[in-house]
Amino acid sequence: MQGRDKLCAKLTSAFLRKWWFVLASAVVLLLLGIVCAIFFGTWVRLFIDHELVLRPGSMTFEWWARPPVRPFIRVYVYNVTNADEFLNNGSKPILNELGPYVYSEEWEKVNITDNENGTLSFNYRRTYTFQPELSAGPDDDAVVVPNIPMLSATSQSKHAARFLRLAMASIMDILKIKPFVEVSVGQLLWGYEDPLLKLAKDVVSKEQKLPYEEFGLLYGKNGTSPDVVTMFTGADDMANYGIFQRYNMRERLPHWTTDQCNSISGSDGSIFPPHITKNDTLRVYDKDLCRLLPLKYLEDVETSAGVEGYRFTPPEDVFAADEHNRCFCPAGPPCAPNGLFNVSLCQYDSPIMLSFPHFYLADPALREAVEGISPPVPEDHRLFIDVQPEMGIAMRARARIQINLAVSQVLDIKQVANFPDIVFPIMWFEEGIDSLPTEVTSLLRLATRAPPLARAILGWGLSALGLLLILLAVTCLIRSSHRQSTLRLEGAALARQPPKQPSKDALELGRR
Repeated sequence: MQGRDKLCAKLTSAFLRKWWFVLASAVVLLLLGIVCAIFFGTWVRLFIDHELVLRPGSMTFEWWARPPVRPFIRVYVYNVTNADEFLNNGSKPILNELGPYVYSEEWEKVNITDNENGTLSFNYRRTYTFQPELSAGPDDDAVVVPNIPMLSATSQSKHAARFLRLAMASIMDILKIKPFVEVSVGQLLWGYEDPLLKLAKDVVSKEQKLPYEEFGLLYGKNGTSPDVVTMFTGADDMANYGIFQRYNMRERLPHWTTDQCNSISGSDGSIFPPHITKNDTLRVYDKDLCRLLPLKYLEDVETSAGVEGYRFTPPEDVFAADEHNRCFCPAGPPCAPNGLFNVSLCQYDSPIMLSFPHFYLADPALREAVEGISPPVPEDHRLFIDVQPEMGIAMRARARIQINLAVSQVLDIKQVANFPDIVFPIMWFEEGIDSLPTEVTSLLRLATRAPPLARAILGWGLSALGLLLILLAVTCLIRSSHRQSTLRLEGAALARQPPKQPSKDALELGRR
């Protein structure tokens, strides 16, 4: 009897130890599931941050230095069809929008220096190639446009001494310079010889000379830029990833009235600090824009490859003539009209005004001052960038800008005496990318879809398995406890019973 009880006790003890171990393991699995559900996103972010840092030799560095994309620029030129009537009769200028003239681009960063303070210094190299099959015509199409060098000079002379204006009129007579010129689209973009610039080259002092000998709206941009850019790699702080630290050794612009407006702490629009939310404001800096361009969330988007992202676009008051833009008007009122941005301080005092195409978000009176420009359509004329929020990579972009000339009437210069005060649109362009290559979109899709799936599998899977094992262990322990109690009760009952008396036959047999 005692041997059997001991054996039962040993078996019961081993059984209980096994299920207590199972119960402990189940609790551990449950806790691991909860930890994964809470912290998995943080772990993924840390991994993404580590992989995004621009380290020479890494995949992200190679993609940044030589972007595997096919950027383009589409140019639309406003051809003036009634230049003589406008000058002689005061007619409203009639414009004919020609284009698009399409150029493919190749982007590359060259002369890259890896600095010790978590930054890279480099030059941009952009190569433009005309694509006739995608264009509305050849880029040697002739167009009539305002003579920007001449009108810039006359507008600047408005407040100069009268004898200087008269001298300028005489020089323009001798050189036969007129307010409108006929040039090809290619010349307007990439440069043509201008007699006024040629004269300035010969008579102006070396310190005052312009850094170019020809005039073109994109002159000097087809090739390696002389500008030295210094950008944060994210090695020290991912909040600065892709943000400019210096541009031509300057940490801020010298033109505007506040440090905030002079800041260049933005990206070039291709990469942004990761983990973007809908409440964030992205900032893009471009030398020709002469300021930071803020971008606000507009809507959710999805690429053709199935990668989800956010669309960011400038706020509607970005070029508004209001208090928050007062710092961009250092000379004081009058400032640029609503919807225009004066970049003359960055363009050698040439009265260039930037706007969005077709004067989108600008005062309607600007568009109504000319004929031939249709009302703006946000889908066609809005600037936007689509970004993948977790990695901060631009997936699709349209940088749409219109170049205008703010002409001032100068009565003492007979060539422009009839040229009224007007903001004259010259051209607009859209630059950007349509999509990323397959290898990049595959990585983005994996980076966006795999972490939530892995989090669900690990978090819910481990938690469910832990709960299942807990239920199984508790059930078995309860049953084992009931069984042990039953065995103890049976043993106690047997111990209380009196000894069994031997039968008469047994006693008789014993006597014998």
